[in-house]
This record gives sequence, C-alpha cells and structure tokens, in this order.
Amino acid sequence: MKYWRGYLTAGIVLACTWALESFAKAHVALMDTVYPYITRMMQMFLADWSGNVDFCVWQVLLLVLAAAAIGTLVLVLIFKWNPVQWFGWVCAVVAVVYFLNTGLFQLNRYAGSLADDIRLEETDYTITELEKAAIYYRDQANRVSDLLQRDQNGEAILSEFDVLAERAVNGYQKLVYDESLAVFAGPMQPVKKLGWNKNYTRQGITGVTVGLTGEAAVNPNVPSVLMPFAICREMAHRASILIPKDASFGAYMACMANPDPQFQYSGALMGYRYCLEALEELGRDVECRAGENANVRKDLDTCSAFLEKGEQDDADTCDLLTSWHIQEVVLPGLVEEKGAFDPLDKSKVDLSDNPRA
Repeated sequence: MKYWRGYLTAGIVLACTWALESFAKAHVALMDTVYPYITRMMQMFLADWSGNVDFCVWQVLLLVLAAAAIGTLVLVLIFKWNPVQWFGWVCAVVAVVYFLNTGLFQLNRYAGSLADDIRLEETDYTITELEKAAIYYRDQANRVSDLLQRDQNGEAILSEFDVLAERAVNGYQKLVYDESLAVFAGPMQPVKKLGWNKNYTRQGITGVTVGLTGEAAVNPNVPSVLMPFAICREMAHRASILIPKDASFGAYMACMANPDPQFQYSGALMGYRYCLEALEELGRDVECRAGENANVRKDLDTCSAFLEKGEQDDADTCDLLTSWHIQEVVLPGLVEEKGAFDPLDKSKVDLSDNPRA
C-alpha cells in the first residue's frame, strides 16, 4: 500500500481541483462577484514579493523542482528504491502545484465577461458594421503611425523594454481612476522579461503570466510595434482577466488610454489586425487594406510573421472591438447628428393641428 500513497494523494488532489472547477462553472455569478477581487488582492501581494528581483521567480522554482526530481531519481537508482513509488510522489507534487494554481488564480476563467464589467453590450453585427469598425481602427493606426520614429528601412524605433514596462501603468491608472473601471485595478508593477525566450519565440508566444508568483512576463523578442500591446495584455491577465479575448480587448483599452503614442499605435494596430482577420475570412478585406499607409502595412506584416507561429486563441476579440465601436462611436455620432430636441423649433415639431401655433 505504501507504494501507492503518492498516486492516492495525487488522485485526491486532482479530484479536489475538479470539484473546484465544477463549482466555478456552475456558479459564474458568484465567481464574478467575489473571486476576482480576492485574487487581485493576492496578486498585488505576490507581485510586491516577486517584484524585488528582475527575473521570473516561477522559472527558478521550476528549475528547482526539476532538479529535485532528477536528484531523487538518481538516489532511486543508486539505492535501488522502488521507482513506481518515486513516480507516484512526483505526480503528487505536480497535482498539488496544479491545485494551488487553479484555486488561487485560474478559476478567473469562469468569472463573468469583461463586457459586463465595463458596461459594454455585446451585440450581433453585420459585415458592414465590421467593415466600419475595421476602417475606424485602421484610421487610428494611420494617424498615430506618423508620430513614431523610424529607421532608414522604415522599422519603428520604440523605447527600451524597461521604459515601456514602466509607462504601461499609465494607461491602466487612467482606466481605473479617471474612468472608474475597477476591473483593471490589478498590480501595477512593471512586467518582466520572459526567460528562455527562444523557446517561446519559436511558438509565437508573446508572454506568460503565472498567478502563483504574481508575475507577468513578456517575450523580449516580439516585434517592437507589438511590445506595448503585449505588455498591456499580460498586465490584464495579472489583473485576473484570464479570458483571452477579454485580455486582448483590455490591452487595447489600456494602450489607447495611455498618453504615449507608442502605446496608442500598438493598440490601434492590433485592434485593426483583429478586425482585418475577420474580414479576410469573409473575403471582404481588399477595400479596407487599400486605405492603409505604408507604415501600417509594413508593421502588420511584421506582427503577422511573428504571431502566425502560434497566436493565442483570441480571435473573438473582434466581437468586442466591433461592439465597442458601435456603442461608443457609431451610436453617439447618430445622436449628435440628429441634434438636441427643441419643442419650440417648428422645423422639428408638427404644429399643424395646434390652433394656437
């Protein structure tokens, strides 16, 4: 029986993990009301602790666990201990780490949508409305692209990673304090450079956030024009926004709220890219692409070359971007165009049946 204690422990812990996830799926409203706020406070505490060093603590811990596994395996071989028993305890340790990560952070996957938190109504939209949204984000990118410095080859020259990481907080602070969007009130410490970045680059991964240590890390090899958006995206994850499309849309909002044109351009470029991809699938992208300036076209190609290797599954970000465009740009424009109602203006009121008119 003693040989199977590790497997039994792993089984019990995994069963508890399954129970947690099942509860979260069945009680989304409760999860959205309580859980994200608890995890944000925990992330702030953990980020303060792990922020004392500039490397990723979770990567060091991973190395320690791997070294411990290899070291104990060597002892198993030397002293001829039971390898079945050894592997059982390895499974138990992995199960405990998975349980802690799920309970302390990953259940945010089952919390409510970002749209509800920012009072955005997700609506069905037509292809024409998608095209108008894409043009809107394209024009945003066109305008801001001229504010960036470029080298003789037309490549954008952005600030160093550490500078961008420090400035990223400005966009989130504006969303929280000026626009009263508490959903973005997560840790404000700068993100870190992701170690072992060559492996992530080969997979097209822009960043990784680990809740157990409160660390958001970005691959330093991503294209420069994508870097501000990637930083804001991982900060959104660290703020307990784990649904991919929500984190990407949150990154767009944080970029556009940032006074730094480097962030505004990165956000507008990615907003346009998400909508453009949806149009490409429908075969309706040609007219929209004709309005790109040379800088936007070049930067889109650069980002696509990196992301196509393994882009995150957040294509639904286009739905949020289009709904936001309808709610915040199109509808207010219609009201403004119609003008304020004046009951004394005979051109707006039919007074033909009023004998006193």
